[in-house]
Amino acid sequence: MVRGRPLLIGLLIWALLMIVPDLARVVRPLASFGFYADNNGMVYDATGPFIDKSASPAWKAGIREGDQLDLSRMRCLPFDRDRCASILTVVGGIQDVLPGSAITLDLAAIPGQAARQVTIEAEPRNPNWLVRSVLLLDQIAGILVVLAAAWLVWVRPGPMSWGFFLYVIWFNPGQSFELYAQLQRWPLLLLAQDIAGCIAQAAGYAGLLLFVMRAPTDTTQPEWLPYERALPALGLAIALALMASYASAFGFKTEFLTRATILFGLVVSVAALVILLLRRQTLSPKDNQRLRWVIWGCLIGLPAFVIADLSQYTTVGAMFWGASPPEDLIGLLYLVNGILCLFVFEAIRRPRVVSVSIPLRRVTVLALTMSVPALLLHREAEHLKEALNVSQWTWFLIAAVIIFVIGQLHHGAVELADRYFNRDIDKAERDLGEAILTAKDPAQIDHLLSERTRATLKLTSAITFRRDDTGFRRYENVAGWDDTATRDLRLGEADIATLSKGSPVMINEVEANKAAFPLGLETPILAVPAASRVYCYAATLYGPHESGTALNANERQMLASLGHHAADAYARLENEHLRSVIAGLESQLAVSGVRA
Repeated sequence: MVRGRPLLIGLLIWALLMIVPDLARVVRPLASFGFYADNNGMVYDATGPFIDKSASPAWKAGIREGDQLDLSRMRCLPFDRDRCASILTVVGGIQDVLPGSAITLDLAAIPGQAARQVTIEAEPRNPNWLVRSVLLLDQIAGILVVLAAAWLVWVRPGPMSWGFFLYVIWFNPGQSFELYAQLQRWPLLLLAQDIAGCIAQAAGYAGLLLFVMRAPTDTTQPEWLPYERALPALGLAIALALMASYASAFGFKTEFLTRATILFGLVVSVAALVILLLRRQTLSPKDNQRLRWVIWGCLIGLPAFVIADLSQYTTVGAMFWGASPPEDLIGLLYLVNGILCLFVFEAIRRPRVVSVSIPLRRVTVLALTMSVPALLLHREAEHLKEALNVSQWTWFLIAAVIIFVIGQLHHGAVELADRYFNRDIDKAERDLGEAILTAKDPAQIDHLLSERTRATLKLTSAITFRRDDTGFRRYENVAGWDDTATRDLRLGEADIATLSKGSPVMINEVEANKAAFPLGLETPILAVPAASRVYCYAATLYGPHESGTALNANERQMLASLGHHAADAYARLENEHLRSVIAGLESQLAVSGVRA
Protein backbone atom coordinates (compact mmCIF):
# COMPACT_ATOMS: atom_id res chain seq x y z
CA MET A 1 0.00 0.00 0.00
CA VAL A 2 2.76 2.44 0.99
CA ARG A 3 4.89 1.63 -2.07
CA GLY A 4 1.98 2.32 -4.40
CA ARG A 5 1.17 5.74 -3.01
CA PRO A 6 3.93 7.67 -4.84
CA LEU A 7 2.67 6.18 -8.12
CA LEU A 8 -0.88 7.10 -7.14
CA ILE A 9 0.13 10.69 -6.38
CA GLY A 10 2.05 10.99 -9.65
CA LEU A 11 -0.83 9.67 -11.76
CA LEU A 12 -3.29 11.87 -9.88
CA ILE A 13 -1.22 14.99 -10.59
CA TRP A 14 -1.00 14.07 -14.29
CA ALA A 15 -4.76 13.41 -14.49
CA LEU A 16 -5.55 16.76 -12.86
CA LEU A 17 -2.97 18.51 -15.05
CA MET A 18 -5.02 17.44 -18.07
CA ILE A 19 -8.35 18.64 -16.64
CA VAL A 20 -7.79 21.70 -14.45
CA PRO A 21 -6.32 24.05 -17.13
CA ASP A 22 -9.56 23.81 -19.13
CA LEU A 23 -11.34 25.84 -16.43
CA ALA A 24 -9.64 28.83 -18.05
CA ARG A 25 -11.73 28.24 -21.18
CA VAL A 26 -14.87 29.21 -19.25
CA VAL A 27 -13.73 32.86 -19.16
CA ARG A 28 -10.98 32.89 -21.84
CA PRO A 29 -11.94 30.69 -24.81
CA LEU A 30 -9.37 29.25 -27.15
CA ALA A 31 -9.22 30.01 -30.86
CA SER A 32 -9.93 27.81 -33.87
CA PHE A 33 -8.95 27.51 -37.51
CA GLY A 34 -12.60 26.77 -38.32
CA PHE A 35 -12.49 23.29 -39.85
CA TYR A 36 -12.36 19.63 -38.84
CA ALA A 37 -10.28 16.97 -40.60
CA ASP A 38 -10.25 13.25 -39.89
CA ASN A 39 -7.18 11.03 -39.59
CA ASN A 40 -7.24 10.42 -43.33
CA GLY A 41 -6.68 14.13 -43.81
CA MET A 42 -10.15 14.69 -45.31
CA VAL A 43 -11.87 17.94 -44.38
CA TYR A 44 -15.40 16.99 -43.35
CA ASP A 45 -16.47 20.30 -41.82
CA ALA A 46 -15.32 23.75 -43.03
CA THR A 47 -17.23 25.63 -40.32
CA GLY A 48 -15.81 24.04 -37.20
CA PRO A 49 -17.11 25.43 -33.92
CA PHE A 50 -18.33 28.67 -35.47
CA ILE A 51 -22.02 29.33 -35.94
CA ASP A 52 -21.87 30.05 -39.68
CA LYS A 53 -19.37 29.70 -42.51
CA SER A 54 -18.70 33.42 -42.81
CA ALA A 55 -17.05 33.38 -39.37
CA SER A 56 -14.78 30.44 -40.13
CA PRO A 57 -11.14 31.35 -40.98
CA ALA A 58 -10.84 28.14 -43.02
CA TRP A 59 -13.91 28.96 -45.11
CA LYS A 60 -12.65 32.48 -45.75
CA ALA A 61 -9.31 30.98 -46.84
CA GLY A 62 -11.08 28.83 -49.44
CA ILE A 63 -11.17 25.46 -47.66
CA ARG A 64 -14.30 23.40 -48.33
CA GLU A 65 -15.73 20.05 -47.25
CA GLY A 66 -14.07 17.28 -49.23
CA ASP A 67 -10.66 18.97 -49.45
CA GLN A 68 -7.79 16.62 -48.73
CA LEU A 69 -4.72 17.42 -46.63
CA ASP A 70 -1.53 16.21 -48.27
CA LEU A 71 -0.29 14.03 -45.40
CA SER A 72 2.87 13.10 -47.31
CA ARG A 73 3.99 16.76 -47.30
CA MET A 74 2.83 17.62 -43.75
CA ARG A 75 4.35 14.67 -41.90
CA CYS A 76 6.63 14.99 -38.87
CA LEU A 77 9.56 13.16 -40.51
CA PRO A 78 11.96 14.58 -41.46
CA PHE A 79 11.33 16.72 -38.40
CA ASP A 80 10.26 20.27 -38.91
CA ARG A 81 8.80 21.99 -35.84
CA ASP A 82 6.09 24.02 -37.55
CA ARG A 83 5.05 21.28 -39.96
CA CYS A 84 4.88 18.64 -37.22
CA ALA A 85 2.90 20.94 -34.94
CA SER A 86 0.50 21.64 -37.81
CA ILE A 87 -0.34 18.00 -38.58
CA LEU A 88 -0.66 17.07 -34.89
CA THR A 89 -3.03 20.00 -34.47
CA VAL A 90 -5.41 19.59 -37.39
CA VAL A 91 -6.11 15.85 -37.68
CA GLY A 92 -8.50 13.91 -35.48
CA GLY A 93 -11.21 16.51 -34.93
CA ILE A 94 -9.35 18.76 -32.43
CA GLN A 95 -9.10 22.37 -33.51
CA ASP A 96 -8.60 24.35 -30.30
CA VAL A 97 -5.44 26.47 -30.46
CA LEU A 98 -4.03 29.48 -28.69
CA PRO A 99 -5.32 32.86 -29.92
CA GLY A 100 -3.09 34.31 -32.64
CA SER A 101 -1.86 30.92 -33.87
CA ALA A 102 -1.25 30.51 -37.59
CA ILE A 103 -0.92 27.40 -39.69
CA THR A 104 0.13 26.51 -43.23
CA LEU A 105 -1.73 23.62 -44.84
CA ASP A 106 -0.67 21.58 -47.88
CA LEU A 107 -3.80 20.51 -49.75
CA ALA A 108 -3.60 17.62 -52.22
CA ALA A 109 -5.04 17.80 -55.71
CA ILE A 110 -8.64 16.58 -56.02
CA PRO A 111 -10.99 16.48 -59.03
CA GLY A 112 -11.65 20.09 -60.03
CA GLN A 113 -9.05 21.50 -57.66
CA ALA A 114 -5.25 21.68 -58.06
CA ALA A 115 -2.83 21.14 -55.21
CA ARG A 116 -2.27 24.30 -53.20
CA GLN A 117 -0.92 25.72 -49.98
CA VAL A 118 -3.12 27.73 -47.61
CA THR A 119 -2.17 29.82 -44.57
CA ILE A 120 -4.82 30.34 -41.90
CA GLU A 121 -4.78 32.47 -38.75
CA ALA A 122 -6.95 31.22 -35.89
CA GLU A 123 -9.74 33.41 -34.56
CA PRO A 124 -11.32 33.37 -31.08
CA ARG A 125 -14.28 31.03 -30.87
CA ASN A 126 -16.36 33.00 -28.36
CA PRO A 127 -18.82 30.20 -27.43
CA ASN A 128 -22.20 31.05 -25.95
CA TRP A 129 -23.12 30.82 -22.27
CA LEU A 130 -24.67 27.37 -22.71
CA VAL A 131 -21.41 25.86 -24.00
CA ARG A 132 -19.49 27.58 -21.20
CA SER A 133 -21.92 26.34 -18.56
CA VAL A 134 -21.65 22.74 -19.76
CA LEU A 135 -17.85 23.08 -19.88
CA LEU A 136 -17.78 24.33 -16.28
CA LEU A 137 -19.91 21.41 -15.12
CA ASP A 138 -17.74 18.95 -17.07
CA GLN A 139 -14.54 20.22 -15.50
CA ILE A 140 -15.91 20.25 -11.96
CA ALA A 141 -17.29 16.73 -12.43
CA GLY A 142 -14.01 15.52 -13.93
CA ILE A 143 -11.95 16.86 -11.02
CA LEU A 144 -14.30 15.36 -8.43
CA VAL A 145 -14.38 12.00 -10.21
CA VAL A 146 -10.59 11.72 -10.39
CA LEU A 147 -10.20 12.72 -6.75
CA ALA A 148 -12.89 10.24 -5.67
CA ALA A 149 -11.24 7.37 -7.55
CA ALA A 150 -7.84 8.27 -6.08
CA TRP A 151 -9.39 8.36 -2.60
CA LEU A 152 -10.69 4.82 -3.08
CA VAL A 153 -7.18 3.63 -3.94
CA TRP A 154 -5.74 5.51 -0.96
CA VAL A 155 -8.12 4.03 1.63
CA ARG A 156 -8.80 0.66 -0.03
CA PRO A 157 -5.76 -0.22 -2.13
CA GLY A 158 -6.15 -3.32 -4.26
CA PRO A 159 -6.57 -4.46 -7.88
CA MET A 160 -10.25 -3.44 -7.89
CA SER A 161 -9.73 0.18 -6.81
CA TRP A 162 -6.58 0.51 -8.94
CA GLY A 163 -8.46 -0.79 -11.97
CA PHE A 164 -11.18 1.80 -11.52
CA PHE A 165 -8.65 4.60 -10.97
CA LEU A 166 -6.78 3.67 -14.18
CA TYR A 167 -10.10 3.83 -16.02
CA VAL A 168 -11.00 7.21 -14.55
CA ILE A 169 -7.65 8.82 -15.39
CA TRP A 170 -8.66 8.93 -19.05
CA PHE A 171 -12.40 8.27 -19.09
CA ASN A 172 -13.82 11.11 -17.02
CA PRO A 173 -16.13 14.04 -17.85
CA GLY A 174 -13.30 16.59 -17.87
CA GLN A 175 -11.83 18.00 -21.10
CA SER A 176 -8.18 18.74 -21.81
CA PHE A 177 -8.09 21.08 -24.83
CA GLU A 178 -6.20 23.82 -22.96
CA LEU A 179 -3.26 21.52 -22.17
CA TYR A 180 -3.05 20.29 -25.76
CA ALA A 181 -3.27 23.87 -27.06
CA GLN A 182 -0.33 24.87 -24.87
CA LEU A 183 1.71 21.83 -25.95
CA GLN A 184 1.27 22.71 -29.65
CA ARG A 185 4.21 25.10 -29.23
CA TRP A 186 6.42 22.06 -28.51
CA PRO A 187 5.40 19.32 -30.96
CA LEU A 188 7.69 16.68 -29.45
CA LEU A 189 6.08 17.19 -26.03
CA LEU A 190 2.68 17.07 -27.69
CA LEU A 191 3.58 13.79 -29.37
CA ALA A 192 4.83 12.42 -26.02
CA GLN A 193 1.54 13.42 -24.42
CA ASP A 194 -0.35 11.68 -27.24
CA ILE A 195 1.63 8.49 -26.64
CA ALA A 196 1.07 8.73 -22.88
CA GLY A 197 -2.63 9.21 -23.62
CA CYS A 198 -2.66 6.02 -25.71
CA ILE A 199 -1.12 4.08 -22.83
CA ALA A 200 -3.56 5.62 -20.34
CA GLN A 201 -6.53 4.82 -22.57
CA ALA A 202 -5.44 1.20 -22.98
CA ALA A 203 -4.80 0.91 -19.24
CA GLY A 204 -8.27 2.36 -18.68
CA TYR A 205 -9.93 -0.32 -20.80
CA ALA A 206 -7.99 -3.09 -19.02
CA GLY A 207 -8.63 -1.43 -15.66
CA LEU A 208 -12.38 -1.35 -16.26
CA LEU A 209 -12.44 -5.07 -17.05
CA LEU A 210 -10.31 -5.80 -13.98
CA PHE A 211 -12.69 -3.74 -11.87
CA VAL A 212 -15.87 -5.47 -13.05
CA MET A 213 -14.30 -8.90 -12.45
CA ARG A 214 -13.61 -8.00 -8.82
CA ALA A 215 -16.30 -5.50 -7.74
CA PRO A 216 -17.55 -4.94 -5.11
CA THR A 217 -15.50 -7.17 -2.78
CA ASP A 218 -12.12 -7.06 -4.58
CA THR A 219 -12.02 -10.84 -4.97
CA THR A 220 -11.75 -12.85 -8.17
CA GLN A 221 -13.76 -16.03 -8.60
CA PRO A 222 -11.80 -18.98 -10.07
CA GLU A 223 -13.63 -18.95 -13.41
CA TRP A 224 -12.47 -15.36 -14.08
CA LEU A 225 -8.78 -15.86 -13.26
CA PRO A 226 -7.71 -16.77 -16.84
CA TYR A 227 -9.37 -13.63 -18.19
CA GLU A 228 -7.76 -11.50 -15.50
CA ARG A 229 -4.31 -12.85 -16.37
CA ALA A 230 -4.90 -11.95 -20.03
CA LEU A 231 -5.60 -8.26 -19.28
CA PRO A 232 -1.96 -7.03 -19.50
CA ALA A 233 -1.60 -8.53 -22.99
CA LEU A 234 -4.95 -7.04 -24.02
CA GLY A 235 -3.90 -3.63 -22.72
CA LEU A 236 -0.60 -3.81 -24.62
CA ALA A 237 -2.39 -4.69 -27.88
CA ILE A 238 -4.83 -1.79 -27.46
CA ALA A 239 -2.00 0.63 -26.65
CA LEU A 240 -0.14 -0.36 -29.82
CA ALA A 241 -3.28 0.04 -31.93
CA LEU A 242 -3.96 3.47 -30.42
CA MET A 243 -0.40 4.59 -31.06
CA ALA A 244 -0.67 3.35 -34.65
CA SER A 245 -3.68 5.65 -35.13
CA TYR A 246 -1.26 8.58 -34.75
CA ALA A 247 0.61 7.42 -37.85
CA SER A 248 -1.35 10.13 -39.70
CA ALA A 249 1.34 12.47 -38.38
CA PHE A 250 3.84 10.47 -40.42
CA GLY A 251 1.94 10.38 -43.72
CA PHE A 252 -0.42 7.42 -43.23
CA LYS A 253 -4.23 7.44 -43.36
CA THR A 254 -5.55 6.04 -40.08
CA GLU A 255 -9.20 7.11 -39.83
CA PHE A 256 -10.42 3.52 -40.00
CA LEU A 257 -8.03 2.53 -37.21
CA THR A 258 -9.12 5.54 -35.15
CA ARG A 259 -12.76 4.60 -35.46
CA ALA A 260 -11.96 0.97 -34.66
CA THR A 261 -10.08 1.85 -31.48
CA ILE A 262 -12.87 4.13 -30.29
CA LEU A 263 -15.52 1.57 -31.18
CA PHE A 264 -13.47 -0.93 -29.22
CA GLY A 265 -14.60 1.08 -26.22
CA LEU A 266 -18.13 -0.04 -27.03
CA VAL A 267 -16.92 -3.65 -27.16
CA VAL A 268 -15.29 -3.22 -23.75
CA SER A 269 -18.50 -1.66 -22.42
CA VAL A 270 -20.57 -4.62 -23.59
CA ALA A 271 -18.01 -7.07 -22.19
CA ALA A 272 -18.05 -5.25 -18.84
CA LEU A 273 -21.84 -5.45 -18.67
CA VAL A 274 -21.86 -9.13 -19.57
CA ILE A 275 -19.31 -9.88 -16.85
CA LEU A 276 -21.33 -7.94 -14.27
CA LEU A 277 -24.56 -9.71 -15.20
CA LEU A 278 -22.91 -13.14 -15.04
CA ARG A 279 -21.44 -12.40 -11.62
CA ARG A 280 -24.72 -11.24 -10.08
CA GLN A 281 -25.88 -14.76 -9.23
CA THR A 282 -22.69 -15.59 -7.33
CA LEU A 283 -22.84 -12.77 -4.77
CA SER A 284 -24.66 -12.38 -1.47
CA PRO A 285 -27.84 -10.25 -1.48
CA LYS A 286 -25.97 -7.35 0.11
CA ASP A 287 -23.13 -7.38 -2.44
CA ASN A 288 -25.59 -8.08 -5.24
CA GLN A 289 -27.28 -4.76 -4.52
CA ARG A 290 -23.94 -2.99 -4.59
CA LEU A 291 -23.19 -4.63 -7.93
CA ARG A 292 -26.51 -3.35 -9.29
CA TRP A 293 -25.23 0.19 -8.76
CA VAL A 294 -22.17 -0.65 -10.86
CA ILE A 295 -24.32 -2.26 -13.56
CA TRP A 296 -26.60 0.74 -13.92
CA GLY A 297 -23.65 3.10 -13.85
CA CYS A 298 -22.11 1.18 -16.76
CA LEU A 299 -25.42 1.07 -18.66
CA ILE A 300 -25.67 4.86 -18.50
CA GLY A 301 -22.09 6.11 -18.44
CA LEU A 302 -20.15 3.89 -20.83
CA PRO A 303 -22.33 4.35 -23.97
CA ALA A 304 -22.49 8.10 -23.35
CA PHE A 305 -18.69 8.37 -23.31
CA VAL A 306 -18.26 6.23 -26.44
CA ILE A 307 -20.84 8.26 -28.38
CA ALA A 308 -19.23 11.53 -27.27
CA ASP A 309 -15.78 10.31 -28.33
CA LEU A 310 -17.01 9.13 -31.72
CA SER A 311 -18.78 12.45 -32.29
CA GLN A 312 -15.80 14.56 -31.30
CA TYR A 313 -12.84 12.69 -32.79
CA THR A 314 -14.28 11.00 -35.91
CA THR A 315 -16.74 11.72 -38.71
CA VAL A 316 -19.34 9.31 -37.30
CA GLY A 317 -21.22 12.12 -35.57
CA ALA A 318 -21.29 14.18 -38.73
CA MET A 319 -22.93 11.28 -40.57
CA PHE A 320 -25.96 11.47 -38.28
CA TRP A 321 -26.10 15.24 -37.70
CA GLY A 322 -25.10 16.33 -41.20
CA ALA A 323 -22.36 18.40 -39.53
CA SER A 324 -20.22 18.25 -36.42
CA PRO A 325 -22.48 17.70 -33.36
CA PRO A 326 -23.02 20.73 -31.10
CA GLU A 327 -20.37 21.24 -28.43
CA ASP A 328 -22.91 21.54 -25.65
CA LEU A 329 -24.46 18.19 -26.59
CA ILE A 330 -21.06 16.46 -26.61
CA GLY A 331 -20.27 18.10 -23.27
CA LEU A 332 -23.51 16.80 -21.78
CA LEU A 333 -22.70 13.29 -22.99
CA TYR A 334 -19.33 13.47 -21.23
CA LEU A 335 -21.12 14.73 -18.12
CA VAL A 336 -23.41 11.71 -18.18
CA ASN A 337 -20.31 9.52 -17.93
CA GLY A 338 -19.82 10.99 -14.47
CA ILE A 339 -22.87 9.01 -13.34
CA LEU A 340 -20.89 5.79 -13.73
CA CYS A 341 -18.12 7.14 -11.51
CA LEU A 342 -20.60 8.37 -8.89
CA PHE A 343 -22.43 5.04 -8.76
CA VAL A 344 -19.19 3.07 -8.52
CA PHE A 345 -17.84 5.35 -5.79
CA GLU A 346 -20.97 4.82 -3.67
CA ALA A 347 -21.06 1.06 -4.31
CA ILE A 348 -17.44 0.56 -3.25
CA ARG A 349 -17.17 2.88 -0.26
CA ARG A 350 -20.39 1.72 1.41
CA PRO A 351 -20.75 -1.83 2.79
CA ARG A 352 -24.49 -1.64 2.12
CA VAL A 353 -26.41 0.58 -0.33
CA VAL A 354 -30.01 1.65 -0.79
CA SER A 355 -32.06 0.53 -3.76
CA VAL A 356 -30.52 1.75 -7.02
CA SER A 357 -33.97 2.91 -8.17
CA ILE A 358 -33.64 5.98 -5.92
CA PRO A 359 -30.50 7.46 -7.52
CA LEU A 360 -31.76 6.41 -10.95
CA ARG A 361 -34.94 8.37 -10.35
CA ARG A 362 -32.97 11.43 -9.33
CA VAL A 363 -30.54 11.10 -12.24
CA THR A 364 -33.52 10.96 -14.61
CA VAL A 365 -34.95 14.13 -13.11
CA LEU A 366 -31.55 15.82 -13.37
CA ALA A 367 -31.18 14.77 -17.01
CA LEU A 368 -34.58 16.22 -17.87
CA THR A 369 -33.99 19.51 -16.06
CA MET A 370 -30.64 19.96 -17.84
CA SER A 371 -31.35 18.55 -21.30
CA VAL A 372 -34.61 20.39 -21.94
CA PRO A 373 -33.03 23.88 -21.52
CA ALA A 374 -29.99 22.72 -23.51
CA LEU A 375 -32.12 21.56 -26.44
CA LEU A 376 -34.38 24.61 -26.41
CA LEU A 377 -31.60 27.17 -25.99
CA HIS A 378 -28.91 25.55 -28.11
CA ARG A 379 -29.20 28.02 -31.01
CA GLU A 380 -31.15 30.76 -29.28
CA ALA A 381 -28.30 31.39 -26.83
CA GLU A 382 -26.02 32.74 -29.56
CA HIS A 383 -28.71 34.95 -31.09
CA LEU A 384 -29.62 36.30 -27.66
CA LYS A 385 -25.98 37.14 -27.00
CA GLU A 386 -25.73 39.09 -30.24
CA ALA A 387 -28.98 40.94 -29.52
CA LEU A 388 -28.00 42.02 -26.00
CA ASN A 389 -24.32 42.68 -26.84
CA VAL A 390 -22.99 42.29 -23.29
CA SER A 391 -19.49 41.48 -22.04
CA GLN A 392 -18.07 38.01 -21.46
CA TRP A 393 -18.12 38.46 -17.69
CA THR A 394 -21.79 39.45 -17.85
CA TRP A 395 -22.53 36.26 -19.75
CA PHE A 396 -20.58 34.30 -17.17
CA LEU A 397 -22.80 35.74 -14.42
CA ILE A 398 -25.92 35.04 -16.48
CA ALA A 399 -24.79 31.45 -16.91
CA ALA A 400 -24.22 31.13 -13.15
CA VAL A 401 -27.76 32.38 -12.50
CA ILE A 402 -29.20 29.95 -15.04
CA ILE A 403 -27.30 27.04 -13.46
CA PHE A 404 -28.67 28.08 -10.06
CA VAL A 405 -32.22 28.20 -11.44
CA ILE A 406 -31.80 24.76 -13.04
CA GLY A 407 -30.49 23.48 -9.70
CA GLN A 408 -33.56 24.81 -7.89
CA LEU A 409 -35.83 23.26 -10.50
CA HIS A 410 -34.03 19.96 -10.04
CA HIS A 411 -34.42 20.17 -6.25
CA GLY A 412 -38.15 20.86 -6.55
CA ALA A 413 -38.66 18.12 -9.15
CA VAL A 414 -36.84 15.59 -6.93
CA GLU A 415 -39.09 16.48 -4.00
CA LEU A 416 -42.18 16.00 -6.14
CA ALA A 417 -40.90 12.66 -7.44
CA ASP A 418 -40.01 11.46 -3.94
CA ARG A 419 -43.44 12.48 -2.68
CA TYR A 420 -45.07 10.47 -5.46
CA PHE A 421 -42.97 7.34 -5.03
CA ASN A 422 -43.12 7.48 -1.21
CA ARG A 423 -46.91 7.38 -0.96
CA ASP A 424 -46.89 3.86 0.46
CA ILE A 425 -44.31 4.81 3.09
CA ASP A 426 -46.30 7.90 4.07
CA LYS A 427 -49.49 5.82 4.42
CA ALA A 428 -47.67 3.17 6.47
CA GLU A 429 -46.29 5.90 8.75
CA ARG A 430 -49.78 7.29 9.36
CA ASP A 431 -51.33 3.86 10.02
CA LEU A 432 -48.56 2.65 12.31
CA GLY A 433 -48.41 6.00 14.11
CA GLU A 434 -52.14 5.88 14.90
CA ALA A 435 -51.87 2.26 16.08
CA ILE A 436 -48.94 3.13 18.35
CA LEU A 437 -50.69 6.14 19.89
CA THR A 438 -53.75 4.01 20.73
CA ALA A 439 -51.83 0.97 22.03
CA LYS A 440 -53.17 -0.60 25.25
CA ASP A 441 -49.89 -1.72 26.82
CA PRO A 442 -46.11 -1.36 26.33
CA ALA A 443 -45.78 -4.85 24.81
CA GLN A 444 -48.15 -3.83 22.02
CA ILE A 445 -45.99 -0.78 21.29
CA ASP A 446 -42.91 -3.01 21.21
CA HIS A 447 -44.61 -5.28 18.70
CA LEU A 448 -45.76 -2.41 16.48
CA LEU A 449 -42.31 -0.86 16.41
CA SER A 450 -40.63 -4.15 15.58
CA GLU A 451 -42.70 -6.88 13.95
CA ARG A 452 -45.39 -4.74 12.30
CA THR A 453 -42.83 -2.29 10.96
CA ARG A 454 -40.58 -5.15 9.78
CA ALA A 455 -43.44 -6.70 7.82
CA THR A 456 -44.47 -3.34 6.34
CA LEU A 457 -41.00 -2.40 5.09
CA LYS A 458 -40.02 -6.02 4.30
CA LEU A 459 -36.99 -6.00 6.57
CA THR A 460 -34.94 -9.01 7.60
CA SER A 461 -35.26 -8.25 11.32
CA ALA A 462 -36.51 -5.75 13.88
CA ILE A 463 -36.57 -5.87 17.69
CA THR A 464 -37.45 -3.41 20.45
CA PHE A 465 -35.42 -3.07 23.65
CA ARG A 466 -37.47 -1.34 26.35
CA ARG A 467 -35.78 0.56 29.14
CA ASP A 468 -35.88 -0.69 32.73
CA ASP A 469 -33.89 0.04 35.87
CA THR A 470 -30.75 -1.69 34.58
CA GLY A 471 -30.76 -0.66 30.92
CA PHE A 472 -32.53 -1.66 27.70
CA ARG A 473 -34.05 -5.15 27.54
CA ARG A 474 -36.16 -7.05 25.00
CA TYR A 475 -39.29 -8.92 26.06
CA GLU A 476 -40.32 -10.77 22.89
CA ASN A 477 -39.00 -13.26 20.37
CA VAL A 478 -39.37 -12.28 16.71
CA ALA A 479 -37.79 -13.15 13.36
CA GLY A 480 -34.03 -13.32 13.83
CA TRP A 481 -34.25 -12.77 17.59
CA ASP A 482 -34.97 -16.07 19.33
CA ASP A 483 -34.06 -17.36 22.80
CA THR A 484 -30.40 -17.72 21.80
CA ALA A 485 -30.02 -14.00 21.00
CA THR A 486 -29.02 -11.45 23.60
CA ARG A 487 -31.74 -10.04 25.87
CA ASP A 488 -29.83 -6.89 26.80
CA LEU A 489 -28.76 -4.03 24.53
CA ARG A 490 -24.97 -3.92 24.68
CA LEU A 491 -24.01 -1.02 22.47
CA GLY A 492 -21.13 1.24 23.45
CA GLU A 493 -21.54 4.06 25.93
CA ALA A 494 -21.36 6.71 23.19
CA ASP A 495 -24.12 5.01 21.17
CA ILE A 496 -26.33 4.59 24.26
CA ALA A 497 -25.82 8.28 25.07
CA THR A 498 -26.78 9.22 21.52
CA LEU A 499 -29.94 7.11 21.70
CA SER A 500 -30.82 8.61 25.09
CA LYS A 501 -30.67 12.07 23.52
CA GLY A 502 -33.19 10.99 20.88
CA SER A 503 -30.90 10.51 17.87
CA PRO A 504 -30.69 7.32 15.73
CA VAL A 505 -27.43 5.35 15.57
CA MET A 506 -26.00 3.48 12.59
CA ILE A 507 -24.64 0.02 13.51
CA ASN A 508 -21.72 -1.53 11.67
CA GLU A 509 -20.77 -5.20 11.57
CA VAL A 510 -17.99 -4.82 14.16
CA GLU A 511 -20.37 -3.27 16.70
CA ALA A 512 -23.00 -5.92 15.93
CA ASN A 513 -20.50 -8.73 16.63
CA LYS A 514 -19.40 -7.15 19.91
CA ALA A 515 -23.03 -6.76 21.02
CA ALA A 516 -23.83 -10.42 20.21
CA PHE A 517 -26.52 -9.48 17.70
CA PRO A 518 -27.75 -11.98 15.07
CA LEU A 519 -25.36 -12.49 12.16
CA GLY A 520 -25.96 -12.55 8.41
CA LEU A 521 -28.90 -10.81 6.82
CA GLU A 522 -30.60 -10.36 10.22
CA THR A 523 -27.78 -8.19 11.55
CA PRO A 524 -29.28 -4.82 12.59
CA ILE A 525 -27.94 -1.75 10.84
CA LEU A 526 -29.93 1.04 12.53
CA ALA A 527 -31.05 1.77 16.11
CA VAL A 528 -33.95 4.22 16.48
CA PRO A 529 -34.89 5.59 19.93
CA ALA A 530 -38.39 6.15 21.29
CA ALA A 531 -37.43 9.25 23.24
CA SER A 532 -38.94 12.49 24.43
CA ARG A 533 -36.85 15.54 25.16
CA VAL A 534 -36.12 14.27 28.68
CA TYR A 535 -36.27 10.47 28.61
CA CYS A 536 -35.62 7.52 26.29
CA TYR A 537 -38.22 4.78 26.77
CA ALA A 538 -36.97 2.23 24.24
CA ALA A 539 -34.73 1.59 21.26
CA THR A 540 -35.68 -0.45 18.20
CA LEU A 541 -33.04 -2.16 16.06
CA TYR A 542 -33.79 -2.61 12.36
CA GLY A 543 -32.08 -4.87 9.84
CA PRO A 544 -31.79 -4.23 6.08
CA HIS A 545 -34.40 -5.06 3.47
CA GLU A 546 -34.93 -8.69 2.52
CA SER A 547 -33.45 -7.79 -0.87
CA GLY A 548 -30.19 -6.75 0.82
CA THR A 549 -30.58 -2.99 0.41
CA ALA A 550 -30.09 -0.51 3.24
CA LEU A 551 -32.79 1.75 4.64
CA ASN A 552 -33.11 4.90 2.58
CA ALA A 553 -33.49 8.44 3.92
CA ASN A 554 -37.29 8.45 3.69
CA GLU A 555 -37.56 5.15 5.55
CA ARG A 556 -35.19 6.37 8.27
CA GLN A 557 -37.28 9.51 8.61
CA MET A 558 -40.42 7.34 8.94
CA LEU A 559 -38.81 5.21 11.66
CA ALA A 560 -37.70 8.31 13.56
CA SER A 561 -41.29 9.63 13.40
CA LEU A 562 -42.62 6.31 14.73
CA GLY A 563 -40.10 6.60 17.56
CA HIS A 564 -41.55 9.98 18.55
CA HIS A 565 -45.08 8.52 18.50
CA ALA A 566 -43.91 5.59 20.61
CA ALA A 567 -42.35 7.91 23.20
CA ASP A 568 -45.69 9.69 23.56
CA ALA A 569 -47.50 6.35 23.84
CA TYR A 570 -45.06 4.96 26.43
CA ALA A 571 -45.40 8.19 28.45
CA ARG A 572 -49.22 8.00 28.27
CA LEU A 573 -49.28 4.40 29.48
CA GLU A 574 -46.79 5.21 32.21
CA ASN A 575 -48.92 8.14 33.36
CA GLU A 576 -52.06 6.02 33.30
CA HIS A 577 -50.29 3.37 35.36
CA LEU A 578 -49.08 5.94 37.88
CA ARG A 579 -52.57 7.44 38.15
CA SER A 580 -53.96 3.95 38.72
CA VAL A 581 -51.40 3.28 41.45
CA ILE A 582 -52.04 6.66 43.09
CA ALA A 583 -55.79 6.13 42.93
CA GLY A 584 -55.34 2.71 44.55
CA LEU A 585 -53.19 4.14 47.32
CA GLU A 586 -55.64 6.96 47.94
CA SER A 587 -58.46 4.43 48.12
CA GLN A 588 -56.51 2.36 50.64
CA LEU A 589 -55.76 5.45 52.70
CA ALA A 590 -59.39 6.45 52.62
CA VAL A 591 -60.45 2.99 53.83
CA SER A 592 -57.75 3.00 56.53
CA GLY A 593 -58.93 6.44 57.72
CA VAL A 594 -62.51 5.30 58.04
CA ARG A 595 -61.45 2.27 60.07
CA ALA A 596 -59.29 4.42 62.32
